[in-house]
Amino acid sequence: MNRSPGHATGNNADVLPARQEPDVALPTPAEHLAVAAADLLGWQGVVLPALTLFGRRVIPVAELIHEAHAERLCLGYAPVVDRASVETWVWPELTAQVPPPAVRIAGMLSLGRHWRTGLASVAPFARFCGAAMVLPDGVLGLADFQDNCLSRAQRHEVTVLTTTAADDGLDVAQSAWPELVDPTVSVTGLWLNEVIYERMLAE
Repeated sequence: MNRSPGHATGNNADVLPARQEPDVALPTPAEHLAVAAADLLGWQGVVLPALTLFGRRVIPVAELIHEAHAERLCLGYAPVVDRASVETWVWPELTAQVPPPAVRIAGMLSLGRHWRTGLASVAPFARFCGAAMVLPDGVLGLADFQDNCLSRAQRHEVTVLTTTAADDGLDVAQSAWPELVDPTVSVTGLWLNEVIYERMLAE
């Protein structure tokens, strides 16, 4: 016999109570929340429009390294976003020809209703920069948030922020201080810098 929440299964059957969950919608506009999150976390730089990296939707926060940018302009080094080309930069015989990184990525943000999606989006970037997800304050009333979200976010070194009743207000539900690696020592880190550099110049 199948029973579903809130529906009787027979004349004498018990009625399972419908599961009550709080409203978990993020306030809008999202770009204001992203700016507020970067300010709260002390991330220096520009909050760029959302883009998809490694199949994940994120909002980068980065700053231009002016000296390196000026050098690249003089030498004609535009952003290189072809990954195959960037892969050659780690070859010992080509290291002298690699252009200097022109951006410093402060962090990656994910804004959404569900912590699982947010964590999956930003966790891969936590080794290169700060990573944080912004969730609606409605999640604070969910057992899943307390039992699973915070422990997994801590494991992946992702900061958890929640909205407040105030417009564009945010609270830190849990902080993280990831052990970062230099992005210039790996192909992924080098390519990531170039993609963000291109996006920053476009803006």
